[in-house]
Amino acid sequence: MANINSTYFEGHYKTIWKSIIPDELTRKEVEFLISHFKLDNNSRVLDLMCGFGRHAIGLSRKGIASTAVDNLEDYYQEIKKIAETENLPLSAVKADALGFTSDEKYDLAICMGNSLNFFNRNDTLQILRNLHGMLLPGAHLLINTWSLAEIVIKNFNERYWSRIGDLKQLNEGKYLFHPTRIEWETWIISADNQIENKKGIDYVFTVAEMEKMLYESGFQLEIIYSIPGRKEFSLGDARAYIIAGKPS
Repeated sequence: MANINSTYFEGHYKTIWKSIIPDELTRKEVEFLISHFKLDNNSRVLDLMCGFGRHAIGLSRKGIASTAVDNLEDYYQEIKKIAETENLPLSAVKADALGFTSDEKYDLAICMGNSLNFFNRNDTLQILRNLHGMLLPGAHLLINTWSLAEIVIKNFNERYWSRIGDLKQLNEGKYLFHPTRIEWETWIISADNQIENKKGIDYVFTVAEMEKMLYESGFQLEIIYSIPGRKEFSLGDARAYIIAGKPS
């Protein structure tokens, strides 16, 4: 089997993510955002580390002005093309999450798809403080994660296989401390035995640590859901949706 560069698999990444996060989940999350935060055509939403823009695109199709920020060129170009083709109130920005700031003021900021857990504590604090500065008084932040300690401790698998279409994916993880994190190594294998190898880190925080970081950044933790708007988070649930407010 041959190891090759990532361009071989570029067309498959969206398929892989959609196998993890199906369209139906995105639709329900967008509906929740609109209803819970009372978004309308006068609202402005920041989708930081947006990936291929599933939430920003969904919101903008409902007439809600959205800014989609990601550091990957392919995502940026795809979102920009959709915005132009459909004439959506949607702005695409190519920027690194750590350095992104804006003079624009938003009613809601979202960090979905476990994206905030790519960063250690110091970097997370910087991102949270930047977000606080971009939100209006009384606005909110929503963080979606599956790397809370209260999730990972009950659900962590060191090694597992999955299949997405004609691709096979092997994931191996090590649970480490100081700082608490999972270091992942992933192999994506095509039907003709081409392989891509990726490495990544998910930092693991307890609910208490998340609340402390939010407080230090000027936010107040309001509620954590496992099913948005329907079920509050409890130990071992597979996902968490953390909602924090910026005081008026």
